[in-house]
Amino acid sequence: MAGPDPHDDTSADYEQFEKEQLAQDRDAARVDTVDIDDATAQRLVNDLVDADVVTPVPEDQVLVHEPSGAAFDSTTQLAVFHRGWTAGRDADAEGE
Repeated sequence: MAGPDPHDDTSADYEQFEKEQLAQDRDAARVDTVDIDDATAQRLVNDLVDADVVTPVPEDQVLVHEPSGAAFDSTTQLAVFHRGWTAGRDADAEGE
């Protein structure tokens, strides 16, 4: 008697489907940071400076994100980082 028909084996298809579903789940859980333009970033950073979350260091021309200690020379980079950092903290708090 011959073995199973290799054309009927769908295990690779199922594994691929499962990988795609996991990737979609990860994408859905991510915070969208693509929508941060220069003006939005500047407003967010100004709000963070006012809230003492970010400290400007004029002599080094950087902005320091106080909770993490990370320094940035771009308001857009800082804004994207802060959104991701906040989302990570929120996700950790939900998991507790």
